[in-house]
Amino acid sequence: MTASAAGIHESSVEAFRNRGLVRAWLYLVALMIFAMVVVGGATRLTDSGLSITEWQPIHGAIPPLSEAEWQEEFEKYQQIPEYQYVNKGMSLDDFKAIYWWEWAHRLLGRLIGFVVAVPLVFFWATGRLEGWLKPRLVGLFLLGGAQGAIGWWMVASGLAERVDVSQYRLATHLTLACILFAYTVWLAESVSTRDNAAEAGASARPFAWAMLIAIFIQIYFGALVAGLDAGMAYNTWPLMDGSVIPSGLLALEPAWRNFFESGLTVQFQHRVFAYLLLILALWQGHVAFWRPFEASAKRRALLILVVALAQAAVGIATLLYVVPLDIALTHQAGAIILLGLAVIHLRRLYPARLF
Repeated sequence: MTASAAGIHESSVEAFRNRGLVRAWLYLVALMIFAMVVVGGATRLTDSGLSITEWQPIHGAIPPLSEAEWQEEFEKYQQIPEYQYVNKGMSLDDFKAIYWWEWAHRLLGRLIGFVVAVPLVFFWATGRLEGWLKPRLVGLFLLGGAQGAIGWWMVASGLAERVDVSQYRLATHLTLACILFAYTVWLAESVSTRDNAAEAGASARPFAWAMLIAIFIQIYFGALVAGLDAGMAYNTWPLMDGSVIPSGLLALEPAWRNFFESGLTVQFQHRVFAYLLLILALWQGHVAFWRPFEASAKRRALLILVVALAQAAVGIATLLYVVPLDIALTHQAGAIILLGLAVIHLRRLYPARLF
């Protein structure tokens, strides 16, 4: 081997190693976003989201350390409508229980920012990032910062006149979290050390795109259900309120409000879209199985189908058991897992160097 050939080989090995490090880092970030979404779900389900009434990005990382500090935080909570109309008479110990959920959710957000920013600076300074990736990672970091601001915007909606947060803002917050998760996974797959060229399956891409978009829509609908506590009513399946199509779906005026503000209609659309998503997953699995796709693409499509079926079963259980914390969190986690699988499947249907 000549000196120039040896240099090229060494450079290739170094580039391969760097891509592996960056990919592992991005998947760590995605895992942390997944954890934050689940903790955020617990925060919502335990009605903990309004327990911290201020947004202090730096100082707020330190929880109350003395009884006096706990009492000060409790007194702030006692000033908002949720305490005055829902939790009047709550003990300090009960307040601590909900405070810790919201504090953990915010702490995870801070940790994600740290885990994105510090390695980003290190990889950039040491030349481990490819040029095309740099602006995308900066965009990811900025989008994460915007997500923190949107989280506070959501919380602020429940501090003055409402006893809970706006379902519109909650749905925006969750959907953006899922966009962040999906984009992180997409970037991780884009710096993969494998060559996806052999998997270029143009005929499979429309189904994969449709599946990904449908999952995002269903997550948004699920956020509306959570924001309205719509899962606490109509706890039967397959019928809803004794009917296949319940009456009163368009009771609010103007009609569009029903799809965002009526617990009945919001739950119904979440159910119906779940059926449509399952049909799409079945069709994608059927097409992948019978058409001459790569074996790995077939396996991914079938895995998405299995997870979608499991997710539907958990969703039904969540409804029938009136939203218990463990089953409801499993349902939320399942949605993010399904989203991640859909992103991986779609990305691997394209060549390694795409965008």
